[in-house]
Amino acid sequence: MKKDAFSWLGAILAIALVGATGSSPAVADSLHTPRLPLELYEQVPVPGYVGRIDHFSGNGRMVYFSIAGSNGIGIENWFEGRAVGFIPGVPEPQGVLYVPGFDQIFAASAQGKVYIFNGKSHKLEKVIDFGADADNLRWDPVHKAVLVGFGEDDGGIASIDPATDARVGSVLKTDGHPEGFQIELHGPMIYLNCPDAGQVLESVNRDTGQVTKWPLHGVSGNFAMALDEADHRVFTATRKIPMLLVYNTQTGEQVAAVPGIVGESDDVYFDSARKRIYVIGGQGYVSVVQQMTPDRYGLIANVPTKVGARTGYWNEEHDRLYVGVQAEGADPAQILGFEAEDY
Repeated sequence: MKKDAFSWLGAILAIALVGATGSSPAVADSLHTPRLPLELYEQVPVPGYVGRIDHFSGNGRMVYFSIAGSNGIGIENWFEGRAVGFIPGVPEPQGVLYVPGFDQIFAASAQGKVYIFNGKSHKLEKVIDFGADADNLRWDPVHKAVLVGFGEDDGGIASIDPATDARVGSVLKTDGHPEGFQIELHGPMIYLNCPDAGQVLESVNRDTGQVTKWPLHGVSGNFAMALDEADHRVFTATRKIPMLLVYNTQTGEQVAAVPGIVGESDDVYFDSARKRIYVIGGQGYVSVVQQMTPDRYGLIANVPTKVGARTGYWNEEHDRLYVGVQAEGADPAQILGFEAEDY
């Protein structure tokens, strides 16, 4: 442990922790930290494209990101620190997913379709129509399936077999359009946000299709989600009263609520090595929340990004967080690369 780790840990322990009682912690800016837990190491311009950068995925040195206003998928080589390509032909792109082992890129469209591209040639291989608002995508390495959140009032989660590029199984119905969702790798549950289904977080049993709702207690606008499966905790970020909520997935109980985080969040990631949660939000920073125990959390830093940057990608293998910044005025779109710091 480095010497300055003791002052950092002391600051963490001084935070007014939040449990189910709803007490407020001190904001991170009031803490004296030796350095930021995320350090900016590169800014990669993506010139020539317009519109908001939506969701991300990654493959080794490549980072893929949808560019809504340009109707396609951008590609950055983070090792070289430069944009290296663009895949056109995806109207109103949202979720993007690289599937390892099959060398395919899946891109979801707000118009209801999922586009499947060859990972090397970027040639379009197939289009699958889901009817309405195909959004977030997740890779299930256990069942070898791509999960697709789609639909509006009749929303649900469907599966694609990348070996055949065909829909498989039945749709898991939700009570609204699924936004961010996470899957268990060692169990049957899917956890998801459906903001238009009321002030709830939902869990869906993949084996039975049963939907369980957990109340949010006075906040709403839950779009982004992350999962700590080992400790049975799911994290959801709300927009109407910015808050990071922590739920016990075994009981459905809210065990913590961390205020003071960034608003307008569209992506949340769990850093399992450092037991941190990264909340990316449109107010222009990433909120870094430290997990001390599965029921004890504190906000340790608000790391500056750019106003409007709400999405990103956490590369667990290389300890890097990427944040997408849309073009504004004469400034091109760009990808900010941060490196996670140990203390």
